[in-house]
Amino acid sequence: MRERAYLLITAIIFGLVALLHLVRLVNHWSVQLGTFAVPFWGSWLGLVIGVVLSLWAVRLMTHQLSSSH
Repeated sequence: MRERAYLLITAIIFGLVALLHLVRLVNHWSVQLGTFAVPFWGSWLGLVIGVVLSLWAVRLMTHQLSSSH
């Protein structure tokens, strides 16, 4: 039960991160960290990584559910 909850929370968090990167890309929001301007390719990378990690957590969660029955 705890592992399933952990995987669900992980999937949601990484999904939200991916969604925020997508919103930044669609709206062309600029991000400035001090004097460094974060390039848009950073959000493409964050989008891909967020989606992959979110789907991985969902896959592990569904695999855990199917193997427990």
